[in-house]
Amino acid sequence: MEPLSIDGTWCHTPRVHSDQRGAFLESYRATDLQESIGHRMDLAQVNCSVSRRGVLRGIHFADVPPGQAKYVTCVSGAVLDVVVDIRAGSPTFGRWEAVRLDDESRRGLYIAEGIGHAFMALSEQATIFYLCSKPYAPGREHEVNPLDPAIGIDWPADLEPILSDKDAAAPTLKEALDASLLPDYDACLAHYDTLAARIAH
Repeated sequence: MEPLSIDGTWCHTPRVHSDQRGAFLESYRATDLQESIGHRMDLAQVNCSVSRRGVLRGIHFADVPPGQAKYVTCVSGAVLDVVVDIRAGSPTFGRWEAVRLDDESRRGLYIAEGIGHAFMALSEQATIFYLCSKPYAPGREHEVNPLDPAIGIDWPADLEPILSDKDAAAPTLKEALDASLLPDYDACLAHYDTLAARIAH
């Protein structure tokens, strides 16, 4: 588990054991994640997303509390997975970082509550799985436009992004901030502390 530049995001690169039969790896270990993030990640829902080349999903996030932490892996194909610090008041507010997730390295990405998440499919078809700490709740889910030039995510120049109508119409980061849609950084920290306190009891 290696921390990314945005607090609350971690990348796991597993050891892949390969032989003539194929490969085996541990894509997720709860104890390793807990040691890194300081608390257990509840598993409330598993999502599977299948996308064709160029599909761009995000930037998605949920209200905090309770938010929705995610552990994302790509089981087939390849995606450019992006985390964005959209926590109002964060010292890294507006920063993004990208990690390639694919079916060769088998990396996994942990994304804490309150951090925005987006990805673009790089292969002809890509399948990703999300382990989610909370179930989907439409009233708590929001979006920021992934093409917002103020964020400036460096999406692959050779791909024409394919967005849902909802994502294409999503507000910019500034519009979401002005509308008080974004998670508050201090509220997120308090939420993380609450989660960490559970393992002490």
